[in-house]
Amino acid sequence: MPSPLTDRPHRLRIVQESDPARGYQRLRDTVAEAGPLIVAYSGGVDSALLAYAAHDVLAEKAVAVTAVSASLSVTERRDARAFAKEHGIAHIEIATDELDREAYARNDGSRCFWCKTALFEAIEPIRALSGARLALGTNLDDLGEHRPGLAAAREHAVLAPLVDSGLDKEAVRAVSAYLGLRTADKPAQPCLASRVAYGDRVTPELLARIDAAEQAVRSIGIAVVRVRAHADGTVARIEVRPDDASAVLAHRTEIDNALRLCGFTFCSLDLAGFSSGRLNNLLTAHTRS
Repeated sequence: MPSPLTDRPHRLRIVQESDPARGYQRLRDTVAEAGPLIVAYSGGVDSALLAYAAHDVLAEKAVAVTAVSASLSVTERRDARAFAKEHGIAHIEIATDELDREAYARNDGSRCFWCKTALFEAIEPIRALSGARLALGTNLDDLGEHRPGLAAAREHAVLAPLVDSGLDKEAVRAVSAYLGLRTADKPAQPCLASRVAYGDRVTPELLARIDAAEQAVRSIGIAVVRVRAHADGTVARIEVRPDDASAVLAHRTEIDNALRLCGFTFCSLDLAGFSSGRLNNLLTAHTRS
């Protein structure tokens, strides 16, 4: 029987699966053993694969649930809807109230804990009514990162079928490609709050500005971009892949004007390029604890 994230030693004994066909079969077996599932579904590569597998194995006994708040970009919400519709996945959206919670809005190193707590509490009435178990698209690689949300998952006995199946990020993408899912090469797209420098307050207004700013940069043909907000939302720091830096510079006036219209006073290009989780560098030993 799949175990929740409280059983960390059990999960770390899982051998990583490298063969896509065998990996998907292991995922199917894990999902079948878990029984009725509610998948916390953002539309990203991990949760999309899990939602697809749950629907494939469990049919009407599986549902994908997307948390909707100001921290979810308009593009990601639209994409999550489209993927679920393409594959006939039962999909519902629920409003979550994390931005109304001071512990989340103050934006310290535990922000993700409070985000996931709000999600799990919002899903609980559905879970209690259906008798289903709740599952996250956590993969093996996530276990070694700064992921406060996993602590909330452990508190709520949430399952991680991708971990139980031995799938890391590379394997998730390989299995998705094997299945022909368009999410196989989808860039990671964490919530908009992950763009706000720790210690700066997270507000719906700032998140909307970040969303609009990233859409402006993408409009010149750049797929992977982060607009990080610093100094209480006055400074926008753009991260793109090194190969895309020249395109940003070629359109620097257009981008600068667009980001000023989004409410930023200063606009900069990070010379180090894009790197997922760069704002974690701002965390101190105190905020990590």
